[in-house]
Amino acid sequence: MITAIYPGTFDPITNGHYDLIERSARLFDKVVVAIAMSPGKSPMFDLDTRIALTRDVVAGHDNVEVVGFSGLMTEFMKAHDSRVLVRGLRAVSDFEYELQLANMNRAQMPDLETVFLTPEVENSYISSTLVREIARLGGDVSKHVHPKVAEMMHSQYNT
Repeated sequence: MITAIYPGTFDPITNGHYDLIERSARLFDKVVVAIAMSPGKSPMFDLDTRIALTRDVVAGHDNVEVVGFSGLMTEFMKAHDSRVLVRGLRAVSDFEYELQLANMNRAQMPDLETVFLTPEVENSYISSTLVREIARLGGDVSKHVHPKVAEMMHSQYNT
């Protein structure tokens, strides 16, 4: 059984993230969506909210688990008996950073393999940062996120 880990802050989870989760769920026996605490990024939503929203979004996938974490990714992977890390590439600009991460992770865990997936074209420009900015400025994010996520973002910025 191959378990893949798909880490990120998911602040918020977007349709691009969901696209990669769906693809991963078809490729691997189990996918663990690992939501990083990431206090240094000052997330819009707290960790429990990001976990709950992500669980809502992926509810139809029996082989997908959503958990929060802090600490080293390689330690998290060992704890979940995984050697496969899934990362998304939206554009060439993502590659240099992702390659650096992949090599650093492999230096810490030599049997780790990083699998890069690309989203569908209609999701390739979506980032959590841009979605948060649109929502903060009162724009409509419903084309970029699950309806529950859009509702939470709307209530976060319109209270």
